Amino acid sequence: MSERDIFEDALCRVREIGGDAGVDPEVIAALMHPKAMLTASLPVRMDDGTTRYFVGYRCRYNTVLGPTKGGVRYHPQVTRSEVQALALWMTVKCAVVGLPYGGAKGGVIVQPKELSPLELERLSRAYVRAMADFIGPDVDIPAPDVYTNARIMGWMVDEFEAIHRVRAPAVITGKPIALGGSLGREEATGRGAYLVTMELIRRRGLDPKQLSVAVQGLGNAGYHVARLLQKEGLRIVALSDSRGGIHASEGFDVDSIWKEKQASRQMRAVYCQESVCELVAHRQISNAELLGLDVDILIPAALEGVITPDNVAGIRAPYIVEVANGPILSDAESVLLERGAVVVPDVLANAGGVTASYFEWVQNRSGYAWTLEEVRERLAAMMSRAFGAVWDVAEQEQRSLRSAAYALAFRRIGEAVGAHGTREYFQAGRDAPG
Repeated sequence: MSERDIFEDALCRVREIGGDAGVDPEVIAALMHPKAMLTASLPVRMDDGTTRYFVGYRCRYNTVLGPTKGGVRYHPQVTRSEVQALALWMTVKCAVVGLPYGGAKGGVIVQPKELSPLELERLSRAYVRAMADFIGPDVDIPAPDVYTNARIMGWMVDEFEAIHRVRAPAVITGKPIALGGSLGREEATGRGAYLVTMELIRRRGLDPKQLSVAVQGLGNAGYHVARLLQKEGLRIVALSDSRGGIHASEGFDVDSIWKEKQASRQMRAVYCQESVCELVAHRQISNAELLGLDVDILIPAALEGVITPDNVAGIRAPYIVEVANGPILSDAESVLLERGAVVVPDVLANAGGVTASYFEWVQNRSGYAWTLEEVRERLAAMMSRAFGAVWDVAEQEQRSLRSAAYALAFRRIGEAVGAHGTREYFQAGRDAPG
């Protein structure tokens, strides 16, 4: 997807859904423009003594509901447009779940697999030095994203605290537990997706034990949603990573494949007992083939823009749960909806991560840590409430789940915008003091 396309595609949905939902034009106008965007050159001393320069971005999209929140990704294909689109989606996501946040996103153009651990640390600290006046516990709170993790967040917190000479664990979430991280944060995106998938199954009256699932992208989120769905009796028949996938109609043991992937860095169809793993019958497939499998539930959990007008005709799953951000382009989704497919949108399906990040932020600010069970219970309650609210709007107004989620988010944002006064208020001069 071109740099222009991804952000334009995101804005297209804002215009179309906002207009159809009768949202005040001032709200739509506000959501068409990022509040602030910072681009920085990050000098990093490499292990061989040379200095390389990396481009870093941070977008604070909208602050009407509160400080902005969003991850930082390290990827060679990061673009300014992608960061803006992701920040817009995060704005909608936070409003859908009811979090007191606006949306943000950050990224660095880098292939992190090519860096040594020390180079990765220097890059992470350089990013925070560049963003030190742009982020903060009451301003903008970063978190992990693609190819970033708890350790990297720990380096970032340490650098921010050293620059400002304060103790500020709430500036970044997704940290190691020892540095103020929250129990349950690592699994939260996948667990949230699992929770909304089970809500979908319940409301559609489906039998979990009769359902097959294909998951594109066995990263952290993909692993946890697959693992948890398998425990509910669903058959996980296909899994993939960036290099390709595996398929077996009788299903896989997700934990065995994950264990092998962590040990060998390879996607291998295995079944493990203790330390002994053996290959199981399967066939190798490409990521493109995985998307077109005849399964009940398709879960794109990799990167954005994987289902396009060019390949949508081959998508056969009647239910799609977007664990990745923006995996379905708007033109492709219209085809799926006409066909009767049900799409659980990313702004709902993967909101478990930002919800658990909110929990971590709350714990850091209060100085009180919750148990894992408390985190899971609160996450289940919020995800269930959010799914129910979106489902009700979809049912009552005959909308798709994405249209319902966006309409719900825009209305909540609109209430905050309206509290400051809109064109109608100022033209009418109502409630003037004096």
